[in-house]
Amino acid sequence: MEGVRYDSAAGKWVLIATVLGSALAAIDATVVGIALPAIGREFGVGLGSLQWVVTAYTLTLAGLLLVAGALGDRYGRRLVFQIGVVWFAAASALCAVASGPGLLIMARALQGVGAALLTPGSLAILQASFHPDDRGKAIGAWSGLSGVAAAVGPFLGGWLVEAASWRLIFVINLPLAVLVVVLTWRHVPESRDPEASGRVDVVGGVLVTGGLVGLTYGLIEGPERGWTAPAALALLLVVFVWWQSRVDHPLLPLEMFRSVGFSVTNVVTFIVYGALGGALFLLPIQLQQVSGYTPLEAGIALLPVTVIMLLLSSKSGAVAAKIGPRMQMSVGPVVVGAGFALLTRVDEAGTYLTEVFPAVCVFGLGLAITVAPLTATVLAAVPARHAGIASAVNNDVARAASLIAVAVFPALVGIAGDAYLHPERFSAGFHSASLIAAALCVAGGLLSAVALRGAACPRMAARHHCALDAPPLD
Repeated sequence: MEGVRYDSAAGKWVLIATVLGSALAAIDATVVGIALPAIGREFGVGLGSLQWVVTAYTLTLAGLLLVAGALGDRYGRRLVFQIGVVWFAAASALCAVASGPGLLIMARALQGVGAALLTPGSLAILQASFHPDDRGKAIGAWSGLSGVAAAVGPFLGGWLVEAASWRLIFVINLPLAVLVVVLTWRHVPESRDPEASGRVDVVGGVLVTGGLVGLTYGLIEGPERGWTAPAALALLLVVFVWWQSRVDHPLLPLEMFRSVGFSVTNVVTFIVYGALGGALFLLPIQLQQVSGYTPLEAGIALLPVTVIMLLLSSKSGAVAAKIGPRMQMSVGPVVVGAGFALLTRVDEAGTYLTEVFPAVCVFGLGLAITVAPLTATVLAAVPARHAGIASAVNNDVARAASLIAVAVFPALVGIAGDAYLHPERFSAGFHSASLIAAALCVAGGLLSAVALRGAACPRMAARHHCALDAPPLD
């Protein structure tokens, strides 16, 4: 079977099902930040609990992403995708009825498991279902439409929080999940990797997830509750690397890191997306608690970033294909850093057009310059047979960086506990966090300039959109 054609009815249905499935995770990743102040007020909790609302989801998603991809390759991508959608919906319902912060955090962790199951499946289904001549077009359409979903998320979430309750941001997942399951069952063909062999490395998945839990717990709770237990769990990350060198079918083929381009690009990803994760976790709180924005206004504040990315990302990928990635990966992070530096002007007195809009436009331009060549360089740096796992690793690196940054930034700038309830104190910390994020991005640009000398032109011009969550899986 050569696959469905893009212009056929069957191709349209496959595209719709995968876009809507991806939209579940994309919307959820962007709306929760808008709801954090409302969640904090209802439950009467400090910033530490709000951090866990975000990081519990990212923990299980990052820890299980590679395992989920391997499960889909072996047991059926459509099957694992559908299980992920149903799991995500059930966890969303639990989030919506959570009676306290503990239950909400647990439900968010379960949501992350569902997102891990459905995220790699959407693009793998496109790759396996479409005719080779139409795959690029299908993936490009998927990227653009997923970007629209990510843009709608904050707007919709802000409106729901303002008009009714933060709980509705999770309820809206339920009818969408039902639609995705029905469309997938009726229109998406099953596919597997015929070369996939051996058992899925579940031990590796447990080790990396446990290590991330320990690291995150230590960074958030360690200063008050002690470091012994978290440090022991964090050592599981070291054990994970050792295990990957020993197991026959590793989740993470370590030989990929022998490529300088692959290693450097992932380090730059870690730096830049760590800055993104830390600063953008705090921005919606700054806008609502300090600048007096409504949840809806805070939700649409970053809309220019999405517009700029949609307009310029494909052009950026085309330029990188001609001149190589070094120039854009050197300049782009510096421009992102300039956008973060401009966020230090956001306070209780200014307007959106004078303070926020210039910063997010510069920030969006920097991302448009950076993301396409970064994604393409990751793929170009390894053999073609490792392209899927290379993209998954880069995605996971970005999520882990965001996870760690959300845990570190508040403590680093002195706004832990109930600081978000004290506008002047929180604002000072936010400005410091913005400068740290700016410095990290500049460091990422300098590293690219030094370490990517002679890097080859990417084999493909990336058509992907970044929804401020992580680089997309390919």
